[in-house]
Amino acid sequence: MSIIIRIIVNAVALWAAVLLVNGIEVTTSSLVGQIAVYLVVGAIFGVVNAVIKPIVKTVGCAFYVLTLGLIALVVNALLLMLTGWLAGLLNIPFSIDGFWPAFWGAIIIAVVSWLLSLFVGGNDD
Repeated sequence: MSIIIRIIVNAVALWAAVLLVNGIEVTTSSLVGQIAVYLVVGAIFGVVNAVIKPIVKTVGCAFYVLTLGLIALVVNALLLMLTGWLAGLLNIPFSIDGFWPAFWGAIIIAVVSWLLSLFVGGNDD
């Protein structure tokens, strides 16, 4: 059940990022299609974060220490860009137009996910 909640939290956070950041887009017009896109991209984003983020944190530990953790903002943006790329490979109408939209989108996603996790009792890393 916690996986489903995590996907829904990711989907809502992605929706907020699409609304607030120019350059992050969902290009389907129907409401049901948009909800499906957010849920699928939320699942992809969750898998990317669960698999790749720990590897990057372990390999780049020195950079995290050296930059006092600020490199995490760049890593999160790159993981969001990877999610957009994977969505494109799967023909999902979700796109990110570059690093800066991904950077600001990743910050919004992190904040919204954190806030929603406080309410639904999700566990963050």
